[in-house]
Amino acid sequence: MAREPQIPERPPCRLYLITPPSIPDVEGFAKVLGEALDAGDVAALQIRLKGVDDAAVLAAVAALKPVAEAHGVALILNDRPDLAKQSGCDGVHVGQEDASYAEARRTMGPNAMIGVTCHDSRELAMDAAEAGADYVAFGAFFPTATKETTHRPEPEILSIWQETVEVPCVAIGGITVENAGLLARAGADFVAVSSAVWGHPDGAAAAVRQFDRVLAEAAA
Repeated sequence: MAREPQIPERPPCRLYLITPPSIPDVEGFAKVLGEALDAGDVAALQIRLKGVDDAAVLAAVAALKPVAEAHGVALILNDRPDLAKQSGCDGVHVGQEDASYAEARRTMGPNAMIGVTCHDSRELAMDAAEAGADYVAFGAFFPTATKETTHRPEPEILSIWQETVEVPCVAIGGITVENAGLLARAGADFVAVSSAVWGHPDGAAAAVRQFDRVLAEAAA
């Protein structure tokens, strides 16, 4: 009897940071970001700004890109492949209502990192993976004040994905130090976090250290 193909064992779950939706003082935030990235392992930073013009987005990229590069952190821009390409980001993240994966790939080129929001749908995720997406994002797993959400997948979707597909998956939505380990153990390759880091009472660096411990424990 032929053996089922085995999905290679994945590395431990890592932290994927998302900026606050508004950054009034981008230079000040760049300093905070540097301290956060110094504090522990971070795989990627997504710049996700809402209600601002293109100039503000480009200014944020210009200020934050050197910090990310200095720490070996991939810089991803949300929604806008055109601005991601123009500003030299490593990649772009697109939602189901944004540019399509195909549009993003045409704009960004073959070597860019492109992630796709897939809500609670394995079908959308399979379509994205088969098209060539570098990662898919499921969520929101928990209530979040960062953005309005209507989809609430169960952690099991991460387990099924990890057992059957090689393309990495990102868990997003309301993730905190208290629940990140659950999602990592379920099969998330990355946990995407925003307010639990930037709004942490002890500061962003302390939050990253705590997430690092939780994710290391989940991998043990």
